[in-house]
Amino acid sequence: MGLNLKKIIYSLNLIYYEYDKKNNTIHRDVNYSNEFINMEFFKVTYYLSKKHIPFKVLSDKSIQLSNKNSKIKDIYLKILEKINNRNKKIFLLNDYKIKWAKNIPLFKIVPINKKINLKTYDAIIFTSKNAIKTINSLNKDWKNIPSYVISEQTAKLVKDLNGNLKFISKEKHGNEFAYELINELKNKKVLYLRGKDVVSNLIQILNNNNIKCDDEIIYENKYNELAKIPKIPKNSKIIFTSPSTVSYFFKLFSWDNSYTAISIGKTTAKHFPKNIKPVIADNTSFKSCVDKALEFK
Repeated sequence: MGLNLKKIIYSLNLIYYEYDKKNNTIHRDVNYSNEFINMEFFKVTYYLSKKHIPFKVLSDKSIQLSNKNSKIKDIYLKILEKINNRNKKIFLLNDYKIKWAKNIPLFKIVPINKKINLKTYDAIIFTSKNAIKTINSLNKDWKNIPSYVISEQTAKLVKDLNGNLKFISKEKHGNEFAYELINELKNKKVLYLRGKDVVSNLIQILNNNNIKCDDEIIYENKYNELAKIPKIPKNSKIIFTSPSTVSYFFKLFSWDNSYTAISIGKTTAKHFPKNIKPVIADNTSFKSCVDKALEFK
């Protein structure tokens, strides 16, 4: 059921729910609570009921797929999970709180205050939640323009802020995202809102395919000099969520061969030193990175 179910869940085009094959659970993103989550919840449960797939709803509105409703078994599994995971040495190199991970916030986002006229554009491209947060503080007009985003993580914020979500990449990676956009953005005037440093050729790819894409730098990613830098013990799993986290990490730490590097995606993975082969998370979300880290002893 697992592989087919993964395809089914993917076909439902969910944003706030993510399928965890290992635990056979459809997890809700607990960082959001809005009308769209309720819509997705009913969408998933209706489909499962229609297909006679047994499930139960957990306290956080995640959905556990199971053949039996055993409270004793659930309690046992939760205790076992806690025992197995509480001593895992997992470090997430930002300030985002994910269960079982410790944070090392190596960077901070610094908005660039500027006036941007959005009214002449037919579409906005986002490859970062930071760009969405920044433009929302600069010019609310972005909400009226269709947004084309690289992942479910950026899509969640667009919807949560009542933006106009038009397209979510299926590939989740910069250059591949650009090629997906070629047919979507024909005959449109496009603006890419971004940070100072980019690691893909998105703008070049679009321009080479006769799509006029302007760009505006609206934030910078800077080293967080106030961050408390802990000692990272042997056998730790370290999660890198952007190329800049790779850069900042190796300025501060020496790599121990007992460490395991987890990369949020292919682009970030390309920025590691040649002697380090990171494991790539199944999805481009922080939770997926932590789930991948938990697979290792």
